Amino acid sequence: MTDSPATPAPRKITLYRNGSVYTAADPFATAMLVDGDTVAWVGSEHAATSIADSSMDVVDLQGALLAPGFVDSHVHLTETGIALGSLQLGGVRSGAELLDAVAGAAAGAGPGSTVLGHGWDETLWADPALPSPAELERAAAGRKVYLSRVDAHSALVSSSLAAAAGSAALAGSGVDGQVKHAAHTAARLAARELPAAALRGYQQQALAEAAANGYVALAEMAAPHIGGIEDLRLAAAWNAGPDAGPSVPEILPYWGQLAGSEEHARSILAGLGVSVLGLAGDLNIDGSIGSRTAALRADYSDTPGERGSLYLSVAEAAAHLAACSLLGIQAGFHVIGDAGLDAALDALDQAAAEVGEQRLRAAGHRFEHVEIAGPDAISRLAKYSVTVSAQPVFDALWGAAGGLYEQRLGVRHQAMNPFGSYYAAGVPICFGSDSPVTPLRPWSSVRACLEHNNPAEQISARAAFLGHTRAGWRAARHRNPMAGQLVPGAPASFAVWEVEELMVQVADGRVQSWSTDPRARTPLLPAMDTGTDPACLLTVRDGRELFRHGSLGS
Repeated sequence: MTDSPATPAPRKITLYRNGSVYTAADPFATAMLVDGDTVAWVGSEHAATSIADSSMDVVDLQGALLAPGFVDSHVHLTETGIALGSLQLGGVRSGAELLDAVAGAAAGAGPGSTVLGHGWDETLWADPALPSPAELERAAAGRKVYLSRVDAHSALVSSSLAAAAGSAALAGSGVDGQVKHAAHTAARLAARELPAAALRGYQQQALAEAAANGYVALAEMAAPHIGGIEDLRLAAAWNAGPDAGPSVPEILPYWGQLAGSEEHARSILAGLGVSVLGLAGDLNIDGSIGSRTAALRADYSDTPGERGSLYLSVAEAAAHLAACSLLGIQAGFHVIGDAGLDAALDALDQAAAEVGEQRLRAAGHRFEHVEIAGPDAISRLAKYSVTVSAQPVFDALWGAAGGLYEQRLGVRHQAMNPFGSYYAAGVPICFGSDSPVTPLRPWSSVRACLEHNNPAEQISARAAFLGHTRAGWRAARHRNPMAGQLVPGAPASFAVWEVEELMVQVADGRVQSWSTDPRARTPLLPAMDTGTDPACLLTVRDGRELFRHGSLGS
């Protein structure tokens, strides 16, 4: 006698009703039916009443907005978790305040521990002088100190941490204690020498924060200089499914390691132990504007003689692009300055000459940030179908008159983060936070697109929303082409939001009246001019709840 096969558990069927559903299938939909992990139907409240039965769980949306879940196209999980759980330095306004904060944190820390902090920005201080390694050492009572700048491209370190990191960090820790380039990499890796359980705990904290803010997927930009292979493996392991742990946003993993040939790329991929979407992300061609390491054609306005750094040559970048194109996987780089972008574009030309333009375009390469791009550069990006993965909140934080970008670049700052120009030229674009550089707050990022400091580069709420949702899946070449929309047959990955008002919002006040007329059948989004972000009530990925606020009942 043989055992009969186990009866599979019935799929959960849930009807969400009495709200507003953001869907191209029916712009006036108020209800959605989810069968297991798939959207089965969207429609009106009247129709929902006719199909509802006792087999369904029914969720009363109470007028809330149900919309596709957000995709953050550039995050660092472990760094985000560490930042969330460490010393918050965004509010300090002087070196003395920073030292006081370190002393306070050290007083509550155990012996031998490292004081970790994130977010200081000396451009907001009346006196931008930074503490020395010795001063940090004294403030921490001899404990190691690692304090990452807001852009995460440099840090302040104590003498003992610099010593623990070795000669590179010692050489880079100058009078003011700020480390950059290789010195920063050495110091960061020394500060993060933590057991796997601690790293996983930091990642889980970051994932919980993302789920509570409506994210259903995160592009993890791992790299050897950020956290190492163990960090990548831990991040990818969250995709193992609910049996491996709590339900969390999907991880879209990238690895930023340079390949010199097709064979070398194969070797790198084979040695990772996990599958990645490409050798892309934070493979740095240059650095950041705030740390003055982004590569510029002309000097920084506030530091004559300084033009930043190129970390890769054109030949190295071209070989990497060619190798990944031959394997049919995504390549990409971190690139911010105009000289850095010149190098990346010249590398595209060289790679195209080697492997052919069609193969280069087909691989779906992506460049991260691309903050300074003129018309010719934008045209070349469009030619090769390179996706730009941008961070709108950078402009909101630093793009205003008198802000960081103007301090560093002068009049050049006016042409930064040209979102409108990218769209006009047909450059694929997706958006993210670069967390922990900016927080996991997707609606703030959408608002930053509408309120770009250069009115010529503002885009509509709909374009911004799509750039934060469906475009993120496309940029990662997700296996399901329907991801990021709520239509029958699409993945049931969405978030529910408490909103004050829904409307059509455009970047240009002169827009034609048809675009805001109900007859245009344009789905509505939350009003972004209130200054308050919608509150997340529920986040669902593939039919599984990741987050639920207590105010949303069943």
